[in-house]
Amino acid sequence: MTSRVPLEFATGPDPVATIILIHGLGASGETFRPVAQALDLSAVGAVRFVLPNAPVRSVSVCGGERMPAWYDLLDQNFVAREDEAGLKEAAAYFTQLIDQEIERGMVPERIVIGGFSQGGAMSLMTGLRYSCPLAGIADLSGYLPLAPATGRERTAASRATPIFMGHGTRDGIVPLALADAARRHLAGWGYDITWRTYPMDHTIIEAEIRDLNIWLSDVLKPTTL
Repeated sequence: MTSRVPLEFATGPDPVATIILIHGLGASGETFRPVAQALDLSAVGAVRFVLPNAPVRSVSVCGGERMPAWYDLLDQNFVAREDEAGLKEAAAYFTQLIDQEIERGMVPERIVIGGFSQGGAMSLMTGLRYSCPLAGIADLSGYLPLAPATGRERTAASRATPIFMGHGTRDGIVPLALADAARRHLAGWGYDITWRTYPMDHTIIEAEIRDLNIWLSDVLKPTTL
């Protein structure tokens, strides 16, 4: 996938974990910097954050306007008609980012992939298909793309990957019902899900960041031999 170089920073030398945070429609990797900086993962150790930037493409539901997007949105009901080719291209790119972290010496069980809206959708799509268990998948205000195919294509290894899902009860962009449908799919497939809802619109609030912080501290907690 043609994409700008991800924004990247670490909270200290020799990171012991990587968190890939994927932005939503019309945004950029920089959007997630304040969220990353708000997280207190000092108990985990130094963490590398990777904040990728989406390529610019035309988006059908926005009248063909060109903007940063991981894939096209063909219908206001995002799961009614889906850009399968674009979704698969994006998933291949995020798989490559995970692979690159492993090549840098990070074991998969110390890598979290997460994101907001389109980024949350891509985190689920990518993490559930990854060949190794990851430390976790975080889906913030997202949904499960290509759900029927995911049922067939998810890997046995991914069953060991815990999932955090947070969503606003007043979300008018990605309705809570879409997220709840994703939760029910995942629960039916046997995944370990932490589910949280908040009295918010299509956004991220401090309460969600606190809950995400607790979950990240747990899935990335140092192991003792």
